[in-house]
Amino acid sequence: MSQAVGKIPSPSQLADEHAIRDIIHLHCRGVDRADEVALKACYWTEASVSYGAEPAPAHPFCEGLVEAIRGFAQTHHVVSNIIVNFASADDPARATVETYLVAFHYLEDPDGEDSEMTYLGRYLDKFEKRGDRWKIIQRTPVMSWSQNAATSHDREHPALAALKTAARYPDDPVYER
Repeated sequence: MSQAVGKIPSPSQLADEHAIRDIIHLHCRGVDRADEVALKACYWTEASVSYGAEPAPAHPFCEGLVEAIRGFAQTHHVVSNIIVNFASADDPARATVETYLVAFHYLEDPDGEDSEMTYLGRYLDKFEKRGDRWKIIQRTPVMSWSQNAATSHDREHPALAALKTAARYPDDPVYER
């Protein structure tokens, strides 16, 4: 850990941490809404991701991820425990970030055998700041465990029937603003 634990961060460190968290949150929205533009905005053009045995270019990965996510009726990515470590006082434009993740993937089955895959893990990211922007330069997901279970969704339940339903880009209510 490159920073002193418990040390009060400077205002510029707080601003940088906030910008990094914004990217992590935007990435979750990009995945859940299958929004390729939002996903690519989180990565520098030469960034890589390590979702397989070998690192792959991030932007083409985002394109494939959008198609894969559309295979699920819904997904919901929740992040927490975001720990930011800046490289050093001499190099404040690089940071390593560990983010805890829980992701839910709802799969509708035509025969009514709906299921949910829940993934628990972490993102290990390397961020770079260029000018006044932070973006991911390298991402490695680390799985803790996953589980699959039969599930159901009662769209007609009186407490839920009037609520708007989440959708993919550009049909989700968030894009109506």
